[in-house]
Amino acid sequence: MTSTCDKVPDPGTTSPGRPSNPSGSAAQGIAFRRLLGTLALCAAAATGACSSDLSPIKTLAVEAGYGPKAVAAPDFVANSRPKGGTEFMPVGVSAPARPVRAKSAESQKALEAELEGARGRNESRGRAAESAGKATKPASAPAQPAE
Repeated sequence: MTSTCDKVPDPGTTSPGRPSNPSGSAAQGIAFRRLLGTLALCAAAATGACSSDLSPIKTLAVEAGYGPKAVAAPDFVANSRPKGGTEFMPVGVSAPARPVRAKSAESQKALEAELEGARGRNESRGRAAESAGKATKPASAPAQPAE
């Protein structure tokens, strides 16, 4: 003997709070959910690409006055750029060789001496800072009020 609790309702029947579910609407529901998912994905992609310079949403926002305004380059930047069109080096082609002058023996020795002097100055400054840090005592913590 089965009780009423063991019965599984037939999906084609109507129960309280549940509309009738004809056999064709299950496929329609899946298609509708796929459509909503696709639309949500497209909306996320369109709005997520607002930082791109080619985004149509960003272009519309700037034209409507909500986006950032175009700022002209300062004079020193505009003057430092080439006047003609910039030509890019093709991929796989090496840059032209630049003339490199070797340092003379005297200039190498002078550079080494300058670097040795800079290292000595930095080491002495480090020792002075370390001894100054050891000489000072940290302030004592303020006394906690008794509660």
